[in-house]
Amino acid sequence: MLKQYADHWALVTGASSGIGMEFARALAARGMHLVLTARRRDELEALAEELHTRHGTRSLIIPGDLADPDFPQQLISETKRQKIAIELLVNNAGFGMADTIENTDRERVLEMLQVNMSALTNLTYLALPDLLERGHGAVLNVSSISAFQPVAYMPAYSASKAYILHFSEALWAEARSRGVTVMALCPGVTTTNFFEIAGVGGWLKKHRAHAPDYVVRIALKSLDKRRQYVVPGIRNYLLSLASRIASRRTVVQGSMKYFRPRKKKKSDDK
Repeated sequence: MLKQYADHWALVTGASSGIGMEFARALAARGMHLVLTARRRDELEALAEELHTRHGTRSLIIPGDLADPDFPQQLISETKRQKIAIELLVNNAGFGMADTIENTDRERVLEMLQVNMSALTNLTYLALPDLLERGHGAVLNVSSISAFQPVAYMPAYSASKAYILHFSEALWAEARSRGVTVMALCPGVTTTNFFEIAGVGGWLKKHRAHAPDYVVRIALKSLDKRRQYVVPGIRNYLLSLASRIASRRTVVQGSMKYFRPRKKKKSDDK
């Protein structure tokens, strides 16, 4: 599907590290130009220089914080002002947090929901009309394997990822006959800074994890096949099935022994 997109533009949110950065690299390798956004300008500038040196692609850097409800509109408005037609939107930006009920930062939870759900929804609806009018293109929304189950200590996060999965699947059904694909990516444990930010940094040391480039490679193969969602890794896929078969009580109680809250840091990247 993306082979035809050489010399076209993709917009990647949360592009300064992790899965977002790997999406930018993989798409530039396919000849796409990139609109890169995240909060950290320096990292975006370094990435843009890397992509141009390796692949000769162009990048438009638009730093900003998707926790700001006005930023999605500003982001799309700037691409249109630059006369850039987005062929692929990768909604990757997001973060998680883990804590007990008593210690949960309510304002931080609301900020997370703004980034994980509201900004993603806004950008998707801002991008889709143009894609549908042209009759081609795609939106790839980064969810999580936690979309398939409630997660203790991370209730709002897992709920936000379930929203992304259901939202994307429903749009996939609406848009597929009109030449546009909407797909949810549901990675399991991935070697990014996500768990440190969420406050469960020791988790990666105890569990097998996929590298971000593997996750991105599987995602783009699935997007080429116009799938509605993908769970990278056979073990993760089986876990997603098991969470649907087991009782809800068993699943959520089982999650309690895995996620132990720790001190958190702030970031907008997966």
